[in-house]
Amino acid sequence: MPEPQAYGLWSLVVLNSVLFIFFAFSFFKPTTARDWRSFGAFSAFLVALFTEMYGFPLTIYLLSGWLQNRFPGVNWFSHDAGHLLEMMVGWRGNPHFGPFHMLSLVFVGAGFWLIAAAWPVLYRAQKEGVLALSGPYANVRHPQYVGFVLVMFGFLLQWPTLVTLAMFPVLVIMYWRLAKTEERQALAEFGDRYTAYARTTPAFFPRLFPRQEAGPLSS
Repeated sequence: MPEPQAYGLWSLVVLNSVLFIFFAFSFFKPTTARDWRSFGAFSAFLVALFTEMYGFPLTIYLLSGWLQNRFPGVNWFSHDAGHLLEMMVGWRGNPHFGPFHMLSLVFVGAGFWLIAAAWPVLYRAQKEGVLALSGPYANVRHPQYVGFVLVMFGFLLQWPTLVTLAMFPVLVIMYWRLAKTEERQALAEFGDRYTAYARTTPAFFPRLFPRQEAGPLSS
């Protein structure tokens, strides 16, 4: 029987891009120009990812000579070979059950969960004109940006490409700059209250042992 076509599946490129972008949109719900910029950049990352995953394997073509010399036992133009990390460490089973793929699912799932959990807290706080302090915001000041980064990092573990690897640090810097802009605006609006919140709550990495401060913050 002929082997199934590995690439050129543009309908899957469109389907997966639309599904994941819509899923993220349903929780992130961008409203401001800044929101749309961050969401647009995340969407571009997904489109680039699925284009190489199902459409045209640019990374495999560009690295095919080096990969074939370094790992001669792998059919690099099969679809499974797109799981580069599994192939490079010599994983012999189904790459969808490989260590990097399984770890990627943890990061992607955690990222989407964080985006989904943060949105209603932020929406309610914006509607009431108060700081978002509960839910994920009790542990980090920018949970939605952290969520986007986790999702992108998870996909890099699952299906690394030259394009997405180049985009990843650019997007991380962009989210960091957007977070700093948001903090300046929050400081201007809430003053000392935001200063106290920022002093007890990390921007991106939650503390393993939260520091206790006198005087609780409540909204």
